[in-house]
Amino acid sequence: MYKKASKQVGITDFGMPLGLKLDPENRWVKKAETIPWEEIEQRYAELFESDRGNVAKPLRLVLGALIIQTERQISDAEVPLQIQETPCLQYFCGMAEYTDQLPFDSSSMVHFRKRVTPEILGEINEMIIAKAENRPPPDDDESEPPNEGTLTVDASCAPQNIRYPLDLSLLGEARETLEAMIDELHDPADGEKPRTYRRNARKDYLNTTRKKKKSAKELRKAIGKQLRYIRRDWNIVTDYLAKGKALPEKRLTQLETIELVYEQQLFMWENRVHQVENRIVSLSQPWIRPIVRGKAKAKTEFGAKLDVSVVNGFTRLEHSSFDAYNESENLIAIIERFLVREGHYPKRVLADAIYRTRENLKYCAKHNIRLLGKPLGRPKKDAVVDKKQTRIDEIDRIEVERKFSHAKGSFGLALIRAKLSDTSQTAIALSILALNIAQAARVLRVLFRQWLGLRKLQFVQ
Repeated sequence: MYKKASKQVGITDFGMPLGLKLDPENRWVKKAETIPWEEIEQRYAELFESDRGNVAKPLRLVLGALIIQTERQISDAEVPLQIQETPCLQYFCGMAEYTDQLPFDSSSMVHFRKRVTPEILGEINEMIIAKAENRPPPDDDESEPPNEGTLTVDASCAPQNIRYPLDLSLLGEARETLEAMIDELHDPADGEKPRTYRRNARKDYLNTTRKKKKSAKELRKAIGKQLRYIRRDWNIVTDYLAKGKALPEKRLTQLETIELVYEQQLFMWENRVHQVENRIVSLSQPWIRPIVRGKAKAKTEFGAKLDVSVVNGFTRLEHSSFDAYNESENLIAIIERFLVREGHYPKRVLADAIYRTRENLKYCAKHNIRLLGKPLGRPKKDAVVDKKQTRIDEIDRIEVERKFSHAKGSFGLALIRAKLSDTSQTAIALSILALNIAQAARVLRVLFRQWLGLRKLQFVQ
């Protein structure tokens, strides 16, 4: 069950020892002012249908802890400790006064990430942006308003914290997992344990994987050996299960994953290819797929692919998926969401050349939207190109690249450490949310300085 907070704590109401006071210019104080806590709490309270059971942690504490972890890039165990030690963080999390008690157990962070879903974070993100922009709701006038504003769109990848997926190491891990299952299923009362040749398998694996330089022939031979060891172990495990033995749910899930890995690796080994559909790159996180990005640092990344849009300096997570997709397919939906929010179409859309498909160009032309880039096909002889405007558009498009750089450098988008698929999506949404909170606090600070300058000017006059 959930009980709403009676009153949101203000900076003057926050209790400090020895008569001390919080600095109004503190960054966490400023960030707390940019978040509409009461509106968010109303939405959060709807998640709790029952009015019985233990009382859940307050929304401000839950969301505050997740934002602190995202910005400071700390572990679950470190979050409650830092909140315990820092008064401004306690104020940000909605506590009434400074206390030296732990606010919650570190294991609660997993439940926080599961409870605050990416959909809820998306709604919270819109509330924060609306408060920062102080934007009125769109008019219901039937006449179509003129196009205004700029929509910048781009895609990137949020790499997952997994070991680099070498085929041989993946098979070695699968084999060792099957051997552990055999040990769990075997009962000494049933007789002698089936022979698995695990010592030979481990020796064959290390003899190849420890070499700094491995020829293609040596690697193929080592993979073939591991595949045969896995097939032997797999048959032993399935025989145990057929005789009535049971494995825990987690082990059965691992068994299904190993079966898929074995089929994929066997297909590539027999056909001498290095690609397969829906390739599994991690046994512990089988939903992760290779995302080919073609970057100089790494041509292929392993994690979720995401589309973001930037409008007036604020970022929105438009789409996220662990499966590789063509980002141009989402452009029309992104523009339609812009129309719903703003009440009009954008005047220009700044995006990569990959977004310039015939369908997208036809849609933009229909709604008088200028899409950045050259026309498709061979250039016409009498075509007039406004090079100055094109250069301005290309410079303005860099803003979305800066947002990616900021999110990856400061808010954890460069390496997602969550272990589950849903909590990984939550971590991505939290990175975008923390990015916008920092932007909103920056806007608030600029407005405050402008107001302070006007007050000083009036005083001088």
